[in-house]
Amino acid sequence: MENFSKLLIAAGILGISSLAQASDSNFVGLSYGKTSDNISKSSALNSNLGRPDADAVIAREGTWGIRAGQQNDAGRYYATYDYTSGSHDGVKLRQQNLLGSYDVFMPVAQQTKLFGGVSGGITRLTQKSAGFSRNSDTGYAVGFQGGVLQQVAQNTQVEAGYRYLRSNAGTEMSINGSKQGSLSLKSAGQLYVSANYGF
Repeated sequence: MENFSKLLIAAGILGISSLAQASDSNFVGLSYGKTSDNISKSSALNSNLGRPDADAVIAREGTWGIRAGQQNDAGRYYATYDYTSGSHDGVKLRQQNLLGSYDVFMPVAQQTKLFGGVSGGITRLTQKSAGFSRNSDTGYAVGFQGGVLQQVAQNTQVEAGYRYLRSNAGTEMSINGSKQGSLSLKSAGQLYVSANYGF
């Protein structure tokens, strides 16, 4: 996993360097998607809390995001913040991502492009279940995304895509200082749509 992370980061740096040499335009955007997480549980948590279904806590939950960056005919680089939360089996979690991304464009029609690229940044996972002490942790996030980008007006684009992230953010569940177990975010997948405005 460490080598995979280094490869993605190196590819992103090279891509951003090549984009920086081209004529860029700025853009901002809003996104909405559905996120599903893969979460592992400690044996103590399974024993003390009756094996809760942690993967169902954030499973196709609504996710809002904002982004800003620069793009040209070859691709784009941008920063994204997104937020989602969910609850199931007495477990309530909030997930926040802050990512830097780089995409390469592949035109398929006059106003339509496919895109694919890499992302890296941080994920903050917060446990705020009723009856348990609130707990948060920040870990790395690294992965990839791809989709289709459609120009709908001179300064407006819409896109649909999928992003996959690996992470190591984890959190604990405690009652009055007594640790009941821990949760660890392994990966997250998100289907999303976005509207972007260029200026």
